[in-house]
This record gives sequence, structure tokens and C-alpha cells, in this order.
Amino acid sequence: MSLEINIKKAHEYLEKFRTQGVMHRIDGQDVSSNDQFETKSPADHTALAQVSRGGASEIDQAAKSAKKAFADWSVVTGKARRDILHAVADGIVARAEEIAFIEAMDTGQTIRFMSKAAMRGAENFRFFADQAPFAADGKSLFTSTQMNVTSRTPIGPVGIITPWNTPFMLSTWKIAPALAAGCTVVHKPAELSPLSARLLIEIAENSGVPAGVWNMVNGFGEDAGRALTEHPDIKAIAFVGESRTGAMIMKQGADTLKRVHFELGGKNPIIVFKDADLERAADAAVFMIYSLNGERCTSSSRLLVEAEIYEDFTAIVAEKAAKITVGHPLDPAATIGPLIDPNHLQKVTSYFDIAQQEGATIATGGRTIDGPGGGCYVAPTLLTDATNDMRISQEEIFGPVLTALPFRTEAEAIAMANDVSYGLAGYLWTNDLKRGLRISDALEAGMIWVNSENNRHLPAPFGGTKNSGIGRDGGDWSFEFYMETKNVAFAMTDHKIPKLGG
Repeated sequence: MSLEINIKKAHEYLEKFRTQGVMHRIDGQDVSSNDQFETKSPADHTALAQVSRGGASEIDQAAKSAKKAFADWSVVTGKARRDILHAVADGIVARAEEIAFIEAMDTGQTIRFMSKAAMRGAENFRFFADQAPFAADGKSLFTSTQMNVTSRTPIGPVGIITPWNTPFMLSTWKIAPALAAGCTVVHKPAELSPLSARLLIEIAENSGVPAGVWNMVNGFGEDAGRALTEHPDIKAIAFVGESRTGAMIMKQGADTLKRVHFELGGKNPIIVFKDADLERAADAAVFMIYSLNGERCTSSSRLLVEAEIYEDFTAIVAEKAAKITVGHPLDPAATIGPLIDPNHLQKVTSYFDIAQQEGATIATGGRTIDGPGGGCYVAPTLLTDATNDMRISQEEIFGPVLTALPFRTEAEAIAMANDVSYGLAGYLWTNDLKRGLRISDALEAGMIWVNSENNRHLPAPFGGTKNSGIGRDGGDWSFEFYMETKNVAFAMTDHKIPKLGG
């Protein structure tokens, strides 16, 4: 379809948001707030909807609703929860186009990637739906005198706070395992892109999720977010976002001893040795920093290249980056759309001046683009001649900006890769198996991909170290967060019991 047709279709999908606004959803009912805020499209800064701005009062209503619903939802059989979550997945697939168009206009992510967002979300629900019947399962642990049997029970109502970059998929990634475990949810979407969260909760309720099991409150971190993290009825907080915000959430939840799960920032290295398949490595480097506008935590934002091939390899990457099409998020030909808002655009572009002040070279990009509608467009950028102590090498830019650095030895590559405050992901390209094993073992990161871009396997653990987060998502790791483990010990013999007072 052409851009013109896509824009017309998007306006049709957006009409209900423009006319009805976006209200909270609490106990299966629409709830409005006196305070409102406006969500705008990054494509042209036009208003998409008026959104109710919740605070402590709305969070309290939602938390009480989740607490009440927990009594029934927590004892629903795993098989019944599985059937409901599969119905949610079916509902997502049925509305996949609508989700993609709304997400593109609300986030600035291009339709070529957002067309897959709904299907990824459906996959998340299907995967955890199939795990639901086994969520409570534990282990049998034997000694010669004792049999220990473990089991798991849902922790209770949980708070989920999701980011603005790929909100639909990340909401499903957090909420699906919580529901499969038997928890109830209060969801606070990001204020910069709240629309698809409303679609998701509508789909869930239409698919059989009971009222109160899943509640949604819109708002800002300083009011709704803080109220959620401090509320005594909320037993855990799952958060995706900035490391600084994660630290604040941990402080706010301390008085109520909240369990926390954080997926935070990254400054992820992609390490390329001269013996690698260099064409594939270049394609992977370009994909992992310039797809999704570079606005994702797992982007490979530092390119570490063996010195002998540094000049040639960075020239290949620069050539590929320069050919990437930047355009309207609904343009089928566009790869990079507008950044989320003018404030974030200013942050990303400020690093172009910082790079030059620090002595780096802008090999390609390094500028804004006058895109259609006057949105927040920036050219895909490659910074070369960098050193690892520069701000462009240390700080998360969170945009389509790649910093390239040379290394001479394996030890130097490892030291450079680890010399940042983050530890989310790492990417390694080499055809030397022993080297791949050594380096992947030495890298300080929660996830390493060898000779691959970020290909997710849902049963595998997802999460980071250092300032990149706490805990793991995926497979059984998600249930470890959303559930409490209980151990029951059975004596198998009449062991000696110490006698006191007799």
C-alpha cells in the first residue's frame, strides 16, 4: 500500500481516540480523571488523543480492584488460564493491522517493523499460555531421611510499567507471564505512547480476562508511577525503561519491600574480528542499531572492530547506513521514522556536537532531516575515530547513532566491551570457536549472541547485569519473579528430636 492509503487508514483507526480520548480501565470500567494530557504523533506533532492523567487516587482504585480479583484469578486452573490467554492471542492477531498503524503513529516506529509487533505480542501470549498449566510445578528433593516437595503460588497483584519505544510488544512480554502465573495486574503505560495499551486491554477483556484482573492507569512517573511503586497492595514491580528511573523505583518500593524486576538501559558492544563473515557482520551491525530508530535497549551501539580491518569495515557500515531510507512511519519504503518527541530528538542530536568536541569523526549522518510533516527525523549516524573514554562510547544515546572503535588484541576487545556501566547484551562475530567461547564467557552482559543479531528464543532468559537491570524474563525465569516458592519437608524416618526441659 502507498503512504497516502496508509495515512488514510491510520486516521480511520485513530478516529475513536480523537473523539473519545483515552481513559483508564479499572475493574472492567472506563474511569476518567479531571486532569488530562495530550499525546502527539512524532510524525507531525499533531494531537492523537486527550489522555486521562491518573495519580494516587486512580492507582488506589486499580490496586484495590486487582487485590479483589486476585482471590478468584489465583485459583483459576492453569488449563483455564491457558485457554483465556490463547484467546487473547487470537484477538491480537485479528486486530494486527490496527495495532500496527496505531503503534506507528504513536511511537514513530516504521510500519515495516510495527507490522510484526502484533504478531510478536501474540507469540508472547501463546508461549506463556502453554506454560500456565505448569506454572505451579516444583521439584522433589530427597535425602535418606527427608522428602522435600516444592511448589509455586502467584505472588499477588503486580505493577507493570512499560516504556514508549515498542510499547505493545513489551506490554505483552510482561503481562502475559504475570497472568499465566495467576497474578493480577495494574499496568501504567508510558505517557509518550499510551494508545496501544488501550487496544491491548480491550482485546484482553473481550477474550475472557475477568474484570479487575487487568487494570490500566495512564499517567506520569512522578504521580501515577510513584503511587504504583509505593502502594502496599502491589507486591512486585516489573519495569522497562531508563536505569535512573529503575533506581528511583527501587527507593520508592523499599518501604513496602517490593520485589522488583528491571530491564534497563544498554551500551551494547558488537565485536568483529577479521576472521568473521564480514558482510554478514556488517549487515547485523547496521540492523541492530538502525532498526526501530535505534530506540531499543538491545541495540548494538558500540562497534568494536579489529584494527587491521577497521577502516574497510567502517566504510562498509557507513555506506550501508547512508542508503537507509528515513521517512514517514507509515511509508512502506521507510526504515527509520521520527524519534519519539522533540526532547528526545534534542538529546540524540546533542551527541553530534559532543562527538566533534571529543575528537571523533562523523563518518555519515550527524544531522536532522526535514522529513514529511516536520517530525523528529534524524539521519542514521556513524561516529568513527572514537576512544572508549568518550561520552559517545559510554552513554546510552538511544537513537540511530553508532560509535566505532578499533582494537588490536582479544584482551583489549574484552576490556573495552566491559568498560561501561551497562551489561545488557553483547554481539560477537568470529569463526574461531574457541575464541567465541572465551570471549562470551568473559563479557559482562546478561545475553550474548555469537555470529547472530538479536534472535529471541522465548524459553531463554532475557535480562542484564550492572546498570542494565535485575532479574530475567523468559521461560520459567518469568514465573520465578511472579510467583513465590514454597517448600514442604516430609520426614521419612523417626529422626532424633532434641529434648529440652525434660
